[in-house]
Amino acid sequence: MLALPNKHENPVTVGFTGSFYFNVNKVDELWENLKTKARICYEIETFEWGMREFAVYDNNGYILQFGEPVDNIGNTE
Repeated sequence: MLALPNKHENPVTVGFTGSFYFNVNKVDELWENLKTKARICYEIETFEWGMREFAVYDNNGYILQFGEPVDNIGNTE
């Protein structure tokens, strides 16, 4: 869950500097759906640590990463 700051807080600036990582099923299908709709951070790739993933920027500039373990999807290359 993500929420706006509580009304009792007095946020001056954005405090989060990381990225959001989502483990998904069918990462290749998600990539095909999003690649022309979002600003790409990095294209889909299979990494040596066993994840197939990509990343896009959201409307606030945060990085949203989507990945799936390679053993869930078999040989994708």
